[in-house]
Amino acid sequence: MSRRTAAALPPGASKCAPPRRVPTVAGTTASNHDLASLFECPVCFDYALPPTLQCQRGHLVCSNCRPKLTCCPTCRGPLGSIRNLAMEKVANSILFPCKHAISGCEIILPHTEKANHEELCAFRLYPCPCPGASCKWQGSLNAVMSHLAHQHKSITTLRGENIVFLATDINLPGSVDWVMMQSCFGFHFMLVLKKQEKYDRHHQYFAIVQLIGTRKQAENFAYRLELSGHKRRMTWEDTPRSIHEGIATAIMSSDCLVFDTRIAQLFAESGNLGIHVTISLR
Repeated sequence: MSRRTAAALPPGASKCAPPRRVPTVAGTTASNHDLASLFECPVCFDYALPPTLQCQRGHLVCSNCRPKLTCCPTCRGPLGSIRNLAMEKVANSILFPCKHAISGCEIILPHTEKANHEELCAFRLYPCPCPGASCKWQGSLNAVMSHLAHQHKSITTLRGENIVFLATDINLPGSVDWVMMQSCFGFHFMLVLKKQEKYDRHHQYFAIVQLIGTRKQAENFAYRLELSGHKRRMTWEDTPRSIHEGIATAIMSSDCLVFDTRIAQLFAESGNLGIHVTISLR
């Protein structure tokens, strides 16, 4: 299949189920909402779902916050690693709202299904996938491409599984990002080349692909990046990162195509660097 080339310029749901009524020992009833509220973590205000931890006086804290604490946030007493087995049994009998309820999701579901639903929830808010911290936009997954088209008009989009990502003026001083989009298989992929100082004015380049989609959708694809020229070749193959997790962690840990200024010069022509990008189905 032929490759297409373009220059990447530097930057200039279901309805809610009816409330459950749960008998109490006093013979009265409590709503599902009332019981779910008992699991609120005093630190993050999310739910302290099983394994549900408590301090010696019985105050709950969620398992995500527990490693960050040295004492109980409610009574300041010792925490330990005590599980509240009774509350865990209660958690198994009630439904919890999706954490994206504030954005409009009305679904309530067992805690065992909560994480999987929230990963794919249509009301989930995603940050702008462009590298850097200048854009503070957040919105639904379906609104990401519209946001990019209206607010980041300098980003070029090419269609096809095989393209050439051409980063211009790679010798620009300081930290620089080059970004473009690749559209294929009914999905959109963001290609990012980031130049940043790693240590002692030594610059490195990081190239990576992320899918404008969920983690599960990203698992269906593979990408290949290739630098070639002058009888040399450098390649990187991986699964695209999802917009859900972003690319910052991968770049920080160098879990992507990484090369230094010397390598960039070996493959560049007239200060421009072409990266061959291939997206394939797994």
